[in-house]
Amino acid sequence: MATSKKKPEPEPRTLAEAHEFVQRTRPASDASPAVWLAYRRANARLYDHIADVDRGHHHESKYYVGYEQRKAEEIAAQIQEEDQADN
Repeated sequence: MATSKKKPEPEPRTLAEAHEFVQRTRPASDASPAVWLAYRRANARLYDHIADVDRGHHHESKYYVGYEQRKAEEIAAQIQEEDQADN
């Protein structure tokens, strides 16, 4: 009996591919802040990588790095506030 193994997706190599990947992997709107934080941090790393390999979109990719980092910082602050309120 053959098992179905899902082939790993190829790594995005262009800014357009990165945008598509980010949209496909977006968590549900009611996902926990920890899930959103991991998503935003991963996006920042992805866009940073894209800035190096898709040189024609270097500056635009760097904008998205900053955007995702800011969103991650907001979520991290929210998590910290919730943790402090619980204690």
